Amino acid sequence: MAIDSVTSSPLGPPATEKDAKALQFIEETTKNTDAVQERVLIEILSRNAETEYLKRFGLNGATDRDTFKSKIPVVTYEDLQPEIQRIANGDRSPILSSHPISEFLTSSGTSAGERKLMPTIHEELDRRTLLYSLLQPVMNLYVPDLDKGKGLYFLFIKAETKTPGGLLARPVLTSYYKSEHFKTRPYDPYNVYTSPNEAILCSDSFQSMYAQMLCGLIMREQVLRVGAVFASGLLRAIRFLQLNWQQLAEDIKTGILNPKITDVSIREKMVELLKPDAELVEFIKKECEGENWEG
Repeated sequence: MAIDSVTSSPLGPPATEKDAKALQFIEETTKNTDAVQERVLIEILSRNAETEYLKRFGLNGATDRDTFKSKIPVVTYEDLQPEIQRIANGDRSPILSSHPISEFLTSSGTSAGERKLMPTIHEELDRRTLLYSLLQPVMNLYVPDLDKGKGLYFLFIKAETKTPGGLLARPVLTSYYKSEHFKTRPYDPYNVYTSPNEAILCSDSFQSMYAQMLCGLIMREQVLRVGAVFASGLLRAIRFLQLNWQQLAEDIKTGILNPKITDVSIREKMVELLKPDAELVEFIKKECEGENWEG
């Protein structure tokens, strides 16, 4: 299949055969939404026919849309909270899912002031990984040469807890970054980061930011993209540089990492990356000594 045959975009053909397949998947899925939704519903209801929740409403193994809509009510998180709490407390019976619950993904808590627990299964991580893989092919249609250089992306994990039943509860990105899908991801020229895994996976936000910023400065000549998951993260990074550039420059001057960075894995990794660089130190001083940080 020719890579320019799967999209009618005036932006040009897909960058690679891999991109072409991803764009074809998006095209087919979004063109046939009704059939896709019906198939997904059938799969969900078939796999979970023996769950306590579906049995409660007398679905009796039905998988058609009309029966589902007539018997299963529209609910809120609060409606499902008793079942979720049972799972959190250690009940391993098939309450909401026929597959074992592997962990809870947590909401930010910004809407109601309290984090919500969303039960998930191992298979869901595969779906999330697939979703993430569809982003780059679309971006490549609009922005050329994203396979060149490196990206200085500020990526962080957040604290995780355990429920009374022993299941992990953590934000979705923390779950992804700590998974083998991310930690052992194959080389992809479109996703080469300056930040090593050791820095991203450090739970101490100061040490993580410090190491990621230091790596970005060291590899500055290779950096073609800068970003963060949320815009606020990029603003925090700029403010962090404003407050800590002198110590960062000192590390680069001496080739010795700031003793405030105590994370063992970060220190071991920085031994490989951090070398004295007087030219870079002068560059940092020239750019950061001024009072104007507006860009």
